[in-house]
Amino acid sequence: MGEATERFFASLPARAPAVLRGPTRGRLQLDLTTGNRTQHWFLELSPGAIRVSREQLPADAVFTVSADLFEELVTGQEAAMAAVLRNEATFSGNVVLFLVFRRFFPDPPGVRDPRETAREHVRRST
Repeated sequence: MGEATERFFASLPARAPAVLRGPTRGRLQLDLTTGNRTQHWFLELSPGAIRVSREQLPADAVFTVSADLFEELVTGQEAAMAAVLRNEATFSGNVVLFLVFRRFFPDPPGVRDPRETAREHVRRST
């Protein structure tokens, strides 16, 4: 498993209060595949908190992706929803958990919020 992936999972509990603001709660299983091996990560999401473990728990949803693609997701080189739509990753179960979890992934390098760009344009125009 890549170093970026390890750092990503380690950072989740500290980042959870800013990302998990809504009432969503549930267990998400992430399956990271490499050849015929699969590494399982379990995330228990609740408002303002996330618990990360490697133990086998029942899950409300499962996100399956190759370990290499996951490394690209956690570094902002790829987008999770695009990977699912391209069928490079799969998701089953409670879709809300996936939609909430993908907010933990960073934006691609150099991407800016269009609202901020518009505000800058307005400031320069006045």
